[in-house]
Amino acid sequence: MKRIAIITGASSGIGEEFTRQVCAKYDYDEIWIIARREEKLLTLAEALNKTKNFNCVRPVVMDVAGKAGVEKLKSFIKSEDEKLRKVESGIEIGLLINNAGFGTYGPFAETSINRQMDMIELNCTTVTGICGIALPYLKSGSVIINTASLAAFLPLGNFAVYGATKSYVLSFSVALAAELHDKGIKVCALCPGSVSTEFANVASNGARKEVKGGFPPQKVVSQCLRRAFKGKTISLYRPKWRINAFLSRFIGRYLGARFTYKYSPRPHNPDQDMIKKDEEISVSDFI
Repeated sequence: MKRIAIITGASSGIGEEFTRQVCAKYDYDEIWIIARREEKLLTLAEALNKTKNFNCVRPVVMDVAGKAGVEKLKSFIKSEDEKLRKVESGIEIGLLINNAGFGTYGPFAETSINRQMDMIELNCTTVTGICGIALPYLKSGSVIINTASLAAFLPLGNFAVYGATKSYVLSFSVALAAELHDKGIKVCALCPGSVSTEFANVASNGARKEVKGGFPPQKVVSQCLRRAFKGKTISLYRPKWRINAFLSRFIGRYLGARFTYKYSPRPHNPDQDMIKKDEEISVSDFI
């Protein structure tokens, strides 16, 4: 049986760092890295395969957004499993990292509704669907990591839909962890705050080039992998993030949303329906 790891949104940011660390520290027959940006994906795979001296990192150029994207990935996994069963016993997904996602800054009324719905499709529908299609290939000891956000813990003005989607990812992940516990399958929600990625540039449509106060992703990813394999359901690396998550329990949901709307504006250029979404980024700029 071939043991594989699957990482979505793998061509940059936290997804790229997950790919590098899984390749360096964990033993899988293949690591499937999935994203839309072909050039970046191929460059990353080529570089990592040179360090391994064999082609264990397999780039899969694919848009996994929404039901259609999930169906494409389902067909791909099924095809690979059927091909392998002709010579051995198929595939096992030892690690699944759902990292694809994106966000938008600004008041709900000032952002494209099509873009917001695309965000729900990718951040919620895709994560749910990929977990579902992966289940038949998961065994005892398998691990699922879903990238949520510190924004999952409290409704946020100027970040309303993104925060809501990540709240869904957190809730879904914890519930799934409880359901799969008896099967020996672990599920962990990564809930980062500000991390140095392309997130801010995408979310603001270029108004903010870098994540404000961004933290390097290496330690965030390393801790998440350790906690996930130990069976922990949530990963919050920085003490500041853990304190914010804890304090959110004592802040009224409306009060939190109203305060952040009034006093935490997020820079954004005027939204247009044709602006390309980027499913590679899924890290909150919430502090």
